[in-house]
Amino acid sequence: MSWQQVCTTDDVDEDAIEEFDVGDITLLVANAGGEYYAFPPNCPHQETPLSMGMIEGETLICIKHLWQWNLRTGELGDNAESPLLKYEVKVEEGAVMVNLEKELKYNYQ
Repeated sequence: MSWQQVCTTDDVDEDAIEEFDVGDITLLVANAGGEYYAFPPNCPHQETPLSMGMIEGETLICIKHLWQWNLRTGELGDNAESPLLKYEVKVEEGAVMVNLEKELKYNYQ
């Protein structure tokens, strides 16, 4: 697999997160101010589903322990101790395309 259509821009409301399955890969797509981002479905901290997270501007917030990341860069924000893994995303004619060359996974201890 490489570039795959995961959804359309109409499938994810602004400032919302939706979960999608592409083959054996589950991922989340977020729409933050009209920009689309894709990442694994769980928080890198304790496997909390990020589908219940919140978006404020370009910031993704996990509701369990309030870890935060910049969606654009994946950089750590408040409380976060691990970076957010992100898939490469592009939008083509309303299709949200994600590079699924390999599944991104966290190493939980």
